[in-house]
Amino acid sequence: MTERLLPETLDFNGAFPNLSRRLRLGVVGGGRISVMQATAARMTDRWEVVAGALSSDPERARARGAEWFLDPHRCYASFDDMAQAEAARPDGVDAVMITTPNNLHFPAAKVFLDAGIDVICDKPLTNEVAEAKSLVDLTAKTGQVFGVSYVMSCFPMIRQAREIVAERRIGNINQIHVEFLQDWMTPDDAADAPHVKWRLDPKISGPTSCVGDIGTHAAHLASFVSGLEMTDLRAEFHVCGAPKPLEDTVFMFTRFQNDVPGTLMATRLAPGNRGGLRLRIYGSEGGLEWDLEHPEQLKFYRYGESDQVISRGHGHGVSAATERLVRTGRGFPEGFIEAWANLYTEFAMAVAARRDGVDLPDGWVSFPKVAEGAAGVQFIAASVRSNEKGGEWVAI
Repeated sequence: MTERLLPETLDFNGAFPNLSRRLRLGVVGGGRISVMQATAARMTDRWEVVAGALSSDPERARARGAEWFLDPHRCYASFDDMAQAEAARPDGVDAVMITTPNNLHFPAAKVFLDAGIDVICDKPLTNEVAEAKSLVDLTAKTGQVFGVSYVMSCFPMIRQAREIVAERRIGNINQIHVEFLQDWMTPDDAADAPHVKWRLDPKISGPTSCVGDIGTHAAHLASFVSGLEMTDLRAEFHVCGAPKPLEDTVFMFTRFQNDVPGTLMATRLAPGNRGGLRLRIYGSEGGLEWDLEHPEQLKFYRYGESDQVISRGHGHGVSAATERLVRTGRGFPEGFIEAWANLYTEFAMAVAARRDGVDLPDGWVSFPKVAEGAAGVQFIAASVRSNEKGGEWVAI
């Protein structure tokens, strides 16, 4: 008899349910990002990390696996070997997180999908549009769960903002502005760090650096909250600091469905900005503003009325769907790791539902999926085309 993970009766209006067991998670990558994601996944109490391909060197893979407290027999030096071995185990991984450099996202994701294992992958989804479309098609064919780590969409106040827009409480959207400003690449020698070098290598990072890394977060967030697809853009790439093979800064004009105009800026050379992701959406009746460095507050304006600041926390008037993602009461802060945990909670619900044969209602989980990852790759490709044409408007 096949084990059931979700409760027999699900209350889709209440909190996310506990599962009958923790799901088994594999890790492909093993760097700083994977450690953070694994921490968040464990926080949900719905995942345990049981296997990994943490290095292509067998000895280092075992050593890194020991640091993760993994069974030595489940420490792999190849994600191909990992997918084949785990798929054959009765206690094999239910899903895998892919946190490798960009050029390995596609082959790693494909081999796990082919093995029948659900996937959550870092962005950008791939370095090529054709590869991204291939993963969309393969996911549709297999019916598997494929999440993409646009984690900024998993903050409770972002979900509240999305609901406010969908309920037309700011009226018809007339402009969208988003920026992601960081400062960690300001020193001239910043590019010498090992974890930075690959981000500036076109063979690994793809045709962009800043755009593919943080620009895609900004673009996804704008569409996620507004509900509008970005249709056109004009982009200029810049190297504002020490010489680099790829851009460290980008300025864009953007256009969304219904001819809604907008702007997008991203840079890693803005001293004083660490997590400077800011979203502003304005409409015919009001507006919204959100800042990653103050993620628990959402500014909500209604023209001619007193301004509001909505705070994350139980019992503060946020929607039931938003409360599902809240872990503490008002006055007790939550942050970035909790947003990752929200992503892995919703991903767990989808993985469990697929295994149980349960159809989830629309909107019950809203974690970013493979189609959104593919849209991000198309956004990157369009920005490259526009820059190469001297900043001309191009269709995405």
